[in-house]
Amino acid sequence: MSLKNITFAGDFIAGKFIKNEKSDGQFKDISPADLKDHVLTIDYQLDHVDRACKAAKEAYMPWAKLSLDERKNYLLKLKDVFIAREAEMAELIARDTGKSLWDATSEAKALSAKIDITVKESVKLIAEERITNALPQVDGVIRYRSRGVMAVIGPFNFPAHLPNGHIVPALLAGNTVVFKPSEQTPAVGQLYAQMIEKAEFPAGVFNLIHGEGETGRRLVAHELVDGVLFTGSYEVGLKIKQETLNHYWKITALEMGGKNATVVWEDADLDKAVYETLVGAYMSTGQRCSGTSRVILHDKIADEFTERFYQASKKLTIGHWSKNPFMGPLINGAAVEKYIRFQEMANRENCESLMRGKALELEHKGHYVTPSIHLVKNFDPKSVYQKTEIFGPNVAIYRSSDFDKTMEIVNSTGYGLVMALFSKNKELYESALLQARVGLLNWNRTTNGASSRLPFGGMGKSGNDRPSAHFAIQYCTVPVASLEDPTSLDKTKLLPGVSLD
Repeated sequence: MSLKNITFAGDFIAGKFIKNEKSDGQFKDISPADLKDHVLTIDYQLDHVDRACKAAKEAYMPWAKLSLDERKNYLLKLKDVFIAREAEMAELIARDTGKSLWDATSEAKALSAKIDITVKESVKLIAEERITNALPQVDGVIRYRSRGVMAVIGPFNFPAHLPNGHIVPALLAGNTVVFKPSEQTPAVGQLYAQMIEKAEFPAGVFNLIHGEGETGRRLVAHELVDGVLFTGSYEVGLKIKQETLNHYWKITALEMGGKNATVVWEDADLDKAVYETLVGAYMSTGQRCSGTSRVILHDKIADEFTERFYQASKKLTIGHWSKNPFMGPLINGAAVEKYIRFQEMANRENCESLMRGKALELEHKGHYVTPSIHLVKNFDPKSVYQKTEIFGPNVAIYRSSDFDKTMEIVNSTGYGLVMALFSKNKELYESALLQARVGLLNWNRTTNGASSRLPFGGMGKSGNDRPSAHFAIQYCTVPVASLEDPTSLDKTKLLPGVSLD
């Protein structure tokens, strides 16, 4: 297999790639699917954060003054670039993340689809609205104006699609962007910036800076940044919140993962429930914020479901992305260590290991692991294993035939992103809609995957009430209310005590 050599282009600031004059740090981008595949070496310069923010600030007002249709045309040109380079982007996503090529291709295709949905559907959420007689004989108008410079902090698991989900609505609404990709997947970030360059956006409208934790910290804390759009772990999201605490004017949209539960009730279609849960738990090697990590089974179907799920889990293919297996590797060695550590923790906390997760040696040396299943003997809301997001292919199986008790388990982790319910009983579904503290609730459909035509966000540790996807354009704007009075002053209606004569 011949892979394209990638040269580090530098940071993309004010419409061009610039190389460093000095190096404040360096890191290597090694494919987790093949440790011999050295994708890219990054040298970063911390003061590029300031340069990028200034470039974005300078470009902001000219960009915001363009009409919506003018900005839309730039994005439609970018859509054409996304489509033309879809295969190249898919292969690079696969190399950078290790996810299978079919999975990476789905992500690459989502880039152009996001532009379509934003310009055709989401933009309606910020349409101007005129209110006749908002006050007597005075009309009111609701308009949505852009915020300014938006910092976008990208994750590794969807290194193109998830940042794109912030960047596209931010740009369409009239904001400018400074994007920091994950240090785990910088090559995808560089290709994304090259696509922006190809679409010929005005200089400074989109900027990209590489770096590690300190780069991200400086970006979110920069005085010229008006908003921070983040997808990633709860721990990093919490740090962003702390860094911006004194910058009360900044909007922060934080999507921070989940510990998602699937409930399979006694009347469920078991064929569908087993398949959908398998996909929910193990797609992308469990490295999805919406992945299924807990399954709660009604006693009447628990034995059959568990056996069928176990047998299907054993047959999943694992391997290098080019072979198109179901599962690829975890992102890095630290993720493997965490995954193995939680196997041991589950056993210590009185869970039975039905299928043990372990590191896997394959043809290509990488960060491969096997899926795992643990049977929870007793629900314990204080259990570290039961409430921690592992971000790997592990499933905890519970039993409960009391739906209220089941909902207690669902709500016990502090996270609140997605729940799935498999049942033919609509009353149970309606009960879950009321009781489950989640931002997404799927009926007879797995937790994984979401529509860009719907909002995507969670409660508790999963987010801060800034749902993305269809609703992203809302946090990229500020509603501005206006009272518009074209009439002359009626001197007969002056307030008591006022005289103009």
